[in-house]
Amino acid sequence: MILERQEKEGWGTKVIDRLSADLREAFPDMQGLSTRNLKYMRAFAAAWPDREIVQGTLAQITWYHNIALLEKVRDPHVRLWYARRGLEEGWSRNVLAMQIESRLHDRQGKAINNFALTLPPGDSDMAAQVFKDPYLFDFLGTADPRREREVELALTDHIQRFLLELGAGFAFVGRQVHLEFADSDYYLDLLFYHLRLRCYIVIELKSVPFDPRFVGTLNMYLSAVDDQLRHSDDESSIGLLLCRKGSKIEVEYALRGFQKPMGVASWETKLVKDLPEELQRSLPSVAEIEAELSREEVGK
Repeated sequence: MILERQEKEGWGTKVIDRLSADLREAFPDMQGLSTRNLKYMRAFAAAWPDREIVQGTLAQITWYHNIALLEKVRDPHVRLWYARRGLEEGWSRNVLAMQIESRLHDRQGKAINNFALTLPPGDSDMAAQVFKDPYLFDFLGTADPRREREVELALTDHIQRFLLELGAGFAFVGRQVHLEFADSDYYLDLLFYHLRLRCYIVIELKSVPFDPRFVGTLNMYLSAVDDQLRHSDDESSIGLLLCRKGSKIEVEYALRGFQKPMGVASWETKLVKDLPEELQRSLPSVAEIEAELSREEVGK
């Protein structure tokens, strides 16, 4: 009605102000009739002309979720993606806003993987959508962990935020999970179970760029988990290697030929992500800093 009135009477007639005053006078006990809220209602009606979408997805999330979508997302297709995803995963308004700010839609399903060759078609599509790239560990603050064990400890200290970044369906099993075979002890960095995929998820963390040798180790761990932990009702275990970037073609070549389903993605902390690109390039790497410190130590 507001859109129709504004089209007929023009924007300068204060249609919303007059309507708000009339409504509050007619319904003094009713909340949500302020000028500001009516403007949100007008924006909502303009953004969603398709009644089927409104009655389907949007009617099932709160008005505050809808306001967040209107304020933070311009593209209607992307806005609907977040609405549907938020409904599926039960996001609060704050979590929805956080996922939008982290551009989840650009990261979801982007991990390089071999799922199409190692899993049945339906399972491979679902598994591909479970993983993202990059993973944003903003909750680590400005910390820049240099060793895998430091990353593990930080993630498990913030397990709720870590699970939120991983996405719905992940159940934490443990860190440094012990496996024994060939008269040797091995320890998985992080072990999860995915409730929708019905399988174990082995996550290996690296604080360095991708190295093809990491894939061989992860493949070995997956074989051991399938033999020692997997129940007869479980699907094949899936591996996720998280490292500090890497060449896409190198990752694809490294995964080729392996029979175990694996994905490779990068991870970032707030410190690196927030710096302008030109400043990131001008900063020394961890390896360069350590080399310089070693030279100073030798000089002493």
